[in-house]
Amino acid sequence: MIWNYAGNCLINQHSEINRTHEILQDDKKCEMIVVIDCHMTSSAKYADILLPDCTASEQMDFALDASCGNMSYVIFTDQVIKPRFECKTIYDMTTQLAKRMGVEQKFTEGRTQEGWMRHLYEISRQAVPELPDFDTFRKQGIFKQRDPEGHHVAYKAFREDPQANPLTTPSGKIEIYSQELAKIAATWELAEGDVIDPLPIYTPGFENYNDPLAGKISAAADRFPLQVPRSLNLWQRRCTGRRPVVRRCGSTRWMRRNVVLPMAIVFVSSMTGGEVHIEAKVTPRMMPGIVALGEGAWYNPDAGRIDQAGSINVLTTQRPSPLAEG
Repeated sequence: MIWNYAGNCLINQHSEINRTHEILQDDKKCEMIVVIDCHMTSSAKYADILLPDCTASEQMDFALDASCGNMSYVIFTDQVIKPRFECKTIYDMTTQLAKRMGVEQKFTEGRTQEGWMRHLYEISRQAVPELPDFDTFRKQGIFKQRDPEGHHVAYKAFREDPQANPLTTPSGKIEIYSQELAKIAATWELAEGDVIDPLPIYTPGFENYNDPLAGKISAAADRFPLQVPRSLNLWQRRCTGRRPVVRRCGSTRWMRRNVVLPMAIVFVSSMTGGEVHIEAKVTPRMMPGIVALGEGAWYNPDAGRIDQAGSINVLTTQRPSPLAEG
């Protein structure tokens, strides 16, 4: 069973979408998929059971900072509107599941979602005495606190006393040459094209611009003449992909060609067999032989499984990296 909560990673943010599609279709590998979300994402369409979640405007919650910078903060996000239609909070959903499993009291400990917020907030106040009481914080909406040391210094303790505060590397120091990687490179059996080196080196990797595909496809350079670097799309990153304004902005490939037309419609296929059909913006800002496609477009295949949205992971591979194997 797969429970996918508030994420499009089940299919859209997963590499080699066509292969992922085949895996998700096999109920011998996974009997049931449950998706909990606020939007009908590409991943939500694969759900056997789809549960509508509440948005931030429909429930009370805390919004924390990103654990970076010199100023920490927490925002109180109060409920603005009642939950629409059949939407429920994730806490209400899990409470109902616990009730049907006969462990509701053990799960909730007698607290509602607001009750848990108040309880956890009081625990936080013990660690941060400067926090106001819950109701005052709710009214003011935000609490900020500067770093008492002024700013964060990476590896500060190590810099001040390397002997007493070694790093987690085998030598306890900053390593330019890694003996551990050298041992791995000498003992592991690597796939063709994989490289592990004890020094920081350049390696083109697999499926690169000069990849002969190990003879699997003749004239590979003629069939796959272009490189497709992935970029962060201005319009579709961290957004709801089906919103009309986002669709109007669209997902386009930037490419360079010796033509006058400012736009073109192109089919692009990859070594993995994935295909996208998308508008291309012809511009001199791209190097010859390069087409750039931003991430974030929601997978939208036609009957022939050719993606019409420009989802970059239709073209990627599930081959893992040689060291992390993931």
